[in-house]
Amino acid sequence: MELKIRKNGDVYIIDVTGEMDLYNSYKLKELVMKMLEKNVKNFVINLEQVDYIDSSGIGALIYICSTIKKMNLNLAIANIHGSVKKVIELTKLMGYFPIANSIDEALLMVKE
Repeated sequence: MELKIRKNGDVYIIDVTGEMDLYNSYKLKELVMKMLEKNVKNFVINLEQVDYIDSSGIGALIYICSTIKKMNLNLAIANIHGSVKKVIELTKLMGYFPIANSIDEALLMVKE
């Protein structure tokens, strides 16, 4: 899994590439926690290049989402598709995560 950060105004977009699994999903959690320490308030996690996620990846997303919600900050998860979308639907988490169909839609969600 590879993580890249880019900025759009005051929103930080984390582009995730590869598989989110037991071996690497902690990297995303660590990155977000470091960003929270630096007072980042608006996050978009872009999963467009993620084709596989396991329970550890889902766990990382739940942890990130609940932490950001507790702090009253803004998060959107963008571009969920294929097997990743199926896993999130099967775990009944579609309503839990703030999901956007595109980066543009996600940017609108976190700026509100």
